[in-house]
Amino acid sequence: MDWGTDLWDQYETIEKHTQWGLDQVEKYVKFVKERTEIEQSYAKQLRSLTKKYIPKRGNKEEQECRFSHYQSFQDILTEMNDYAGQREVIAENMMLNICVEVTKYLQEIKQERKTYLAEGRKAQQILESSYKQLDSSKKRFEREWREAEKASQYAEKTDQDINATKADVERAKTLAHARLHVAEECKNDYAAQLQKYNREQNQFYFSDMPQIFNKLQEMDERRIRKLAEGYNTFAETEKRVMPIIGKCLDGIAKAAASTNERNDSLTLIEMHKSGFERPGDLEFEDYSQGINRASSDSSLGTPKCPHDRPMSRNRNKLWPFTKKSKPTITEDFAHLPPEQRRKKLQQKIDELNKELQKEVDQSEALSKMKDVYEKNPQMGDPSSLAPQIAQTAHNMDRLRGELQKYGSWLAEAGGSSEGTRYSVTFNNNNGSHEKYSPDGAHSDGSNPDQTSQAVYAEFDDDFDDEDPVPPIGKCTALYSFAGSSEGTISMTDGEIFSVVEEDKGDGWTRVRRANGDEGYIPTSYVKITLHRK
Repeated sequence: MDWGTDLWDQYETIEKHTQWGLDQVEKYVKFVKERTEIEQSYAKQLRSLTKKYIPKRGNKEEQECRFSHYQSFQDILTEMNDYAGQREVIAENMMLNICVEVTKYLQEIKQERKTYLAEGRKAQQILESSYKQLDSSKKRFEREWREAEKASQYAEKTDQDINATKADVERAKTLAHARLHVAEECKNDYAAQLQKYNREQNQFYFSDMPQIFNKLQEMDERRIRKLAEGYNTFAETEKRVMPIIGKCLDGIAKAAASTNERNDSLTLIEMHKSGFERPGDLEFEDYSQGINRASSDSSLGTPKCPHDRPMSRNRNKLWPFTKKSKPTITEDFAHLPPEQRRKKLQQKIDELNKELQKEVDQSEALSKMKDVYEKNPQMGDPSSLAPQIAQTAHNMDRLRGELQKYGSWLAEAGGSSEGTRYSVTFNNNNGSHEKYSPDGAHSDGSNPDQTSQAVYAEFDDDFDDEDPVPPIGKCTALYSFAGSSEGTISMTDGEIFSVVEEDKGDGWTRVRRANGDEGYIPTSYVKITLHRK
């Protein structure tokens, strides 16, 4: 069953139905657009909500984040922010995969329907034009036949009229014969037009219009399939992000499970434990002793014992519940309770040790670079590094002074000063090695083992590890390099190495050959390709 056979006479119905189908597609697109607006608005409100409750960075936040229930809440805010991102993904995918795609298809199908209807109207116009020609030839045949009958009757009447002359009779007969001939021609033309119309009508109803109606049917069925795909995409778009949304919700549940009330209590103790001893019993102060004392006591100016001084008003208050005044912050953290002071001093010492280690690494890198420049002048001017070397040495001296100062304060506070003992051996650019301690003093290396240490002792230690460092990329040599300095390796143009350590800003890259040899080469001499993470 198809439209061309069963709906051959329902042109207007088919036209209205296909238009209604296009309207239905437009309605669905509009529905999805409004749905995406809801998702975008929902995601925006969720992001605003999470942003509202995420605290600003500061000392208070850094302290509070040590509590598990606080960190769990921050994790929940993060998960909700990710959840909002998935709602945005839903809106974006619906807009692209449904609204944009279906709207584009709708424009195409509209043009297709317009073409088919135009073909139908054209076929209708051709049939109507043929019918008009048929009707015109039929009316002409009818008219000429009547005229021929009248002419024939007039000729017969004239022939029977005794008063008519022979010429009149001949003239009437000639006219009748002419009229009859014209009528016969009109009859033949009418018959031909009738055959033509019947042929075109048969073509119209059994071929042309059925084909057009079947094309419209196929188009409408494609429209329905496309709409059904849009319905399915509507569901699949959200299904695809459901696993991620589920992970966000699992993250919230995990954050709830990670809350530990006991650890939070212990954390509060660790953060605010003062280290003070609890106050002891107050002694009884006997003011009646002054009455029994002799009036001739000559020691009027003798200061009284501590227990003879009257109690102040504040002593009458319970210490834990008195309001504490804001202390003046000092560099040695003396304003803090003993326990908190030790923690702060140790934290400061750790930070200084890290900074000092960075400066030491920088100093060694500069020394190594200077040594390379001295042996390979074409690579750079050694004197250009002097300001950086001097600045690094100044920074190291300053940091060692800071370490000594904070170490003495930590020892005063009753903490261990082991963390302040820091020494490093490095090249002084004169071929000798000096060992520095936190107080800035240094001693020449008299030990033969120390004098044999080279600039790259730190790196050689790394090379002696049992487990080699996994490569992070590969590099190809662009130029040849002699590698005469200790710690470097030679290379030839086109040689391939494994990259073990990136350039730290000193112009050198640590590489490894296939045979296991490792060393440093100039970064500018190779083309590096790092592995993607």
